[in-house]
Amino acid sequence: MNSKTRAHRMTLAIVGAAVIGCVAPVPSIAVADAAPDFGPNVKIFDPTTPVEEINAHLRSIANETEFGSSRHAVYFTPGTYGSAAGQDAPATATGIVNSEVGYYTSIAGLGASPDDVRLNGALHAEPSQTPDGVSDSLTVFYRSLSNLSINPIQRPVGPDADRERPEGIAEPHTLRWATSQASPLRRVHILGDLDLTGRYGANAFGTEIADSRVDGWVVSGDGAVEKAQAQYYVRDSQIGGWDGDGANLVFSGVHGAPRTNFGTGGITALDSTPISRPAPFLTMNQGRYEVFVPAARRQSSGVRWSTDSITGSRVPISEFHIAKPGADTVATINAALRAGKHLILTPGVYRLDGPIEVTRASTVVLGMGYATLAPAGGRSAIEVGDVPGVVISGVMVDASPGSDVLVKIGSGKTPHSGSVTNPTTLSDLFVRVGGARNGSTKRMVEVNQNGVLLDGNWLWRADHGTGVGWASNTADHGLVVNADDVTALGLYVEHAQRNQVVWNGERGVTVFYQSEMPYDPPNQAAWMDGTRDGFASYSVGSHVKTHQATGLAIYTLFTDSTFARQPVHADRAIQAPRISNVRFRSMVTAVIYFGGGIRHVVNDMGPAVDATAPNSVIFGMTAAARLAAYPVA
Repeated sequence: MNSKTRAHRMTLAIVGAAVIGCVAPVPSIAVADAAPDFGPNVKIFDPTTPVEEINAHLRSIANETEFGSSRHAVYFTPGTYGSAAGQDAPATATGIVNSEVGYYTSIAGLGASPDDVRLNGALHAEPSQTPDGVSDSLTVFYRSLSNLSINPIQRPVGPDADRERPEGIAEPHTLRWATSQASPLRRVHILGDLDLTGRYGANAFGTEIADSRVDGWVVSGDGAVEKAQAQYYVRDSQIGGWDGDGANLVFSGVHGAPRTNFGTGGITALDSTPISRPAPFLTMNQGRYEVFVPAARRQSSGVRWSTDSITGSRVPISEFHIAKPGADTVATINAALRAGKHLILTPGVYRLDGPIEVTRASTVVLGMGYATLAPAGGRSAIEVGDVPGVVISGVMVDASPGSDVLVKIGSGKTPHSGSVTNPTTLSDLFVRVGGARNGSTKRMVEVNQNGVLLDGNWLWRADHGTGVGWASNTADHGLVVNADDVTALGLYVEHAQRNQVVWNGERGVTVFYQSEMPYDPPNQAAWMDGTRDGFASYSVGSHVKTHQATGLAIYTLFTDSTFARQPVHADRAIQAPRISNVRFRSMVTAVIYFGGGIRHVVNDMGPAVDATAPNSVIFGMTAAARLAAYPVA
């Protein structure tokens, strides 16, 4: 494999950040809950389940297609699964839990801590492989692990095991997670090394690791000389070390993170995360099913896996409406929400004739297994009223034709709604326009409420799949922020046809941003911002006085349906007021391939990148340029 074998080392986690918001506690019930009916797409294992049965189920759902409609969630109750006997020699190991994790699958433990569920084996994600043996992870999306620990013992399985060059072979004590967007690791403990690249190297576009511990090294590949992860965001975690360079590797509040080396390594490390709120998760407490809803905290760092009343709130499953696709309609869901219930969306595709409406403060909407909302033509998927503290997590949205906005937070009619101490939080929200079905929208997500926190969101106008074309899957913007004190952590916005992000609010903060401009403008005249060539990816309103963004990667790949090079240009990657309190740090622009480029990084500052002037700063990209800070000191 491309990485070096390194000895494990650990860094002691230090946690001392203040809790600043939580869901109001709900009195616990006196008797154990019956097992909830989560429907046919949820599988729950306990330690008495034979390993063969576990592996058979996991492998049966591992081959879903990228735009398929099947959705899956798998849970493990507290205990130990599989045998550790072969941990030093994976090729001979038997009795291990071992499967690839496929599209639209979330796998999680049900303990209070990740260490309450230990898997001896591997739940791994491998690059796809072309018939001629070329490895690629650029479309390995939509899968996740959370709230469990893994003692890595990995072997190739399924069709991969029969290849001449199996991807699934891993070094002893190493788990591979070679994915791109929408594939987070949250509250995961890896008792060994974590390989984010393929065994033979694979291009990948990164995702997020949060609230996790890796005892050994995390290997992302050397992005200057080999196929590797181009970007990654890691926050509030503890790692034994990091082996790799890239275009944009950002760490906030990570113990064991590498030192900042943006100029040659693309690495930016912040001591803490300005504000964070871990995603809610299903758990068992003395036989009762609950959802733990972590509180928000400021200047956080390191892992914090406590589930006491200081770090968050336990909400009994009886306080949730458990929705099922096909059985529930938007009317039944909204009736339950109006009655004071929280909402669980079990795996599947929900075809809605109107938006899910959240009007009660601190409501939790928790998706399982990439539960997907497919609104009817011209309708929104979710609308949150002018109430604070709403938590939406683990939900996908597939656009239909003609929607004005797909996810709307705040009505926009009540100034100063929202709360910086109990922020409405969108974690692992994945919005898609085209690809799975015909769709279009003006704005994928619109934020009109102060204090909102976005964490690990991917807002994607599809570049392949069903209904894809410049005039078909149209989308003006990915994210529009019209409110103050909004924070985005791990923000991925791609291929919208105007600005990817429009930020009109004050005191906005972004930590890690990855964007591709649209691939497919048919010509320069079709893609003009007034008299200026192209649209800036990240646009801060001209009236804004204070804004801060760190770790931004903005790429182009201008082509057409025949994959011809298109000489299309954007005048700038970032557009912002020229004032001292609007600040950017660690910016990279690049031409991935084909034609055209970007003339400036911020406004009229920073070098150009152009397909006609190649350089080899980042492996596999035609040209790249970096700007350390703006304003320039």
